[in-house]
Amino acid sequence: MSMNKKIGMISSGVNFIAIICFAISMLFGFDYGSYFFSMFIAFSFVAMICGYAYYAEKQVKLAGCVSVAFSVIYAAIILLVYFAQLTTVRLNELTQQAAILLDFQQCGLLFNYDLLGYGVMSLAALFAGLTIQSQTKMDKGLKYLLMVHGVFFISCLIIPMLGVFKADSPTWIGIAVLEFWCLYFCPISILSFLHFSNHKE
Repeated sequence: MSMNKKIGMISSGVNFIAIICFAISMLFGFDYGSYFFSMFIAFSFVAMICGYAYYAEKQVKLAGCVSVAFSVIYAAIILLVYFAQLTTVRLNELTQQAAILLDFQQCGLLFNYDLLGYGVMSLAALFAGLTIQSQTKMDKGLKYLLMVHGVFFISCLIIPMLGVFKADSPTWIGIAVLEFWCLYFCPISILSFLHFSNHKE
């Protein structure tokens, strides 16, 4: 088995595990755990998307490059947001104004950046879906899931501008939305693992 295939498979597996751990952390209200595992969702997602770009046929190579570019933008935003939560926010006593901006739970600046990051992730998934040449039912399902995931871009971009989420918003709403996302994306991780494992060099 080539290193290229191994990287695709391993990154898909890590992505799946990180999403499961993220979902469990949210259910138990372990915020810092969800922040930590979100970073590994980002790490593994970039590697997984690079796998799609690498295996893309010549006629869809540009879509693969675009998906990689968007995945890197997503990861940069997400890593900045969650690393700040695990370091600056967790380890320091912030002033009220600083907390409004930096504390994720306050639904301020970094919360809005987080939504922007996941919106860009949706675009990366959309373009990754364009690289798949549907040969099997499994690949067709994977392509469909990736491309439909692109729809999340619209809501992630618009919601912060509308100020839908506030610090006093019911917590369960945000958790329910993210748990739904986990249920949606887990099959993508699994199918990606199978996609790379079945890919011919």
